[in-house]
Amino acid sequence: MTAPLLAVENLRVTFALPDDPHTAIRAVDGVSFDLAAGQSLAIVGETGSGKTTLARALLGLHPAGAVAGNIRLDGRELTALDEQGWRPIRWRRIALAVQNAGTAFDPVQRAGDQIAEPLREHLGLSGSDAWARALDLAGEMGLGERHLRSYPHQLSGGEKQRLMLAMALSCAPDILIVDEPTSGQDMLTRAKMLALLDRVRQDTGISLLLISHDLAAVARLADRVAVLYAGKLAEVGPARDVLQRPRHPYTWGLLNAYPNMSTARDLRGVRGGLPDPAHPPAGCRFHPRCTQAVDECRRVDPPLQPVRDRLVACHLGGLQTLLRVDRIAKTFSLNGNGFRVEAVRDASLDVLEGEVVAVIGETGSGKTTLGRLVAGMLDPESGAIAFREQDVSDLSGAALKSVRRQVQLIPQDPFDTVSPRLTVAEIVREPLDVQRIGAPADRVAAVREALAAVGLPDGDSFLTRRPHELSGGQLQRVVIARALVLEPKLIVADEPVSMLDASEQAKLINLLKDIQNERGMGLLLISHDVALVRKVADRIVVMRDGAIVESGPASRVVTRPQHAYTRALLGAAPSFDWFEDPGPASGA
Repeated sequence: MTAPLLAVENLRVTFALPDDPHTAIRAVDGVSFDLAAGQSLAIVGETGSGKTTLARALLGLHPAGAVAGNIRLDGRELTALDEQGWRPIRWRRIALAVQNAGTAFDPVQRAGDQIAEPLREHLGLSGSDAWARALDLAGEMGLGERHLRSYPHQLSGGEKQRLMLAMALSCAPDILIVDEPTSGQDMLTRAKMLALLDRVRQDTGISLLLISHDLAAVARLADRVAVLYAGKLAEVGPARDVLQRPRHPYTWGLLNAYPNMSTARDLRGVRGGLPDPAHPPAGCRFHPRCTQAVDECRRVDPPLQPVRDRLVACHLGGLQTLLRVDRIAKTFSLNGNGFRVEAVRDASLDVLEGEVVAVIGETGSGKTTLGRLVAGMLDPESGAIAFREQDVSDLSGAALKSVRRQVQLIPQDPFDTVSPRLTVAEIVREPLDVQRIGAPADRVAAVREALAAVGLPDGDSFLTRRPHELSGGQLQRVVIARALVLEPKLIVADEPVSMLDASEQAKLINLLKDIQNERGMGLLLISHDVALVRKVADRIVVMRDGAIVESGPASRVVTRPQHAYTRALLGAAPSFDWFEDPGPASGA
């Protein structure tokens, strides 16, 4: 195989705190990757993950002694170079277009003079030739002599960004590093910048290292993606595969948090925050935010290792399947008269860790039966249900009891599912009593915590109320608290807000979604309300007459439904069908 143009191995960038020189911040910690000639690699991650620090290390822009590991350009080691040794590398071999072009330009020099400077310095061009070349470069960026003769404060942000790109390309480098090229730009300017970068790459064959949190830009420009978290690589692979089928839980969280026009689902950020770089957690640095962390994740730092078509740093091999339903069926007899109803037929679906999967369909389509099968309240006649890769039908005793604890059902009608004789405290405490979890005092504390989590009072006066003393919204929250008190990993919510008014629906579904995200639970949401489902679901499963007729990402099912029945459901969903603008309301 041909040697890569750029090879980075075990790169570490360490800074000492100004007020505590004995405490080191390892901003980049053991990063390795290759970049081939003509290839485009994107490095993505949250602000503070180390992306810009990594880019600056590739140009020798950090203080002496801060960088360790290997950076090889055409086989030549760069990390040992002094400032004099770096000079022929910068601009000529590797160039950087920085994130904030407004602060990168000298405010007292005209933009054209600043673009001409590296041409004179590195290529030895005369002043007139350097200016002529700067003018050509500006033209390639869609700009003219007026822009070159302007001072930075006389230019717009987009114009300065394009001139910064012109400066970076001025010496025809082998590698172009572009740091957040679309940050802070309007949509039209952003589109122009992406088109420009795409054209430059096609015309010149330059290698591109794209530093960005703009995942749509990454999808357009990158061949490969490297996901950086707290200074370490979490996932590396082909751009299309990583962005369509992420394997690391962090990558999946980044994609869920990214706004785009293909989905109506509300944004959901990665729970928690980046760790303190001076005191990172032991083991996997992502484990405090991960929904599937196990004990090994807390003790051992996972290596970046092959998982199918990419590299993933995860002891479990990446995002786990929490629930797998494989071709299950359930039939009911009607009053012993010989008639049988196939309530669920050959149904299959998955729920990943921390995922929201919605099951939609009209009344009688089999949704509730499917939910009760998943929750263990009914047994399938055929097929299999696996929880965390364990076939539930193979379990018994303590093992089955453990699964039952981790899968909880929120029923459709709370008035029909709780005893009117029980108090709020007894309703919420009942699962703890059945599972014999904790001492009496611990159970009371758990009840109060669960009630507080769903926004209900946890004082004695509320704990002693009975169902008839509560509103519909309050009782539904009590039922949700009962489902949460065992701290499950999967919630099956059967029409959890269908009996409430619109305002209470909105509050309760947002509450349930927030709790699900914060606690890292999976959620199987059963509903006939397509308008509500599209706001919360990652994936949608469509049922009709007991069978699943369509399933897929919520964005695809909602915007490009494949089955006629799905199109009918979407067409019947509530909307304000005003096709003409009535104009502003007139005053009296």
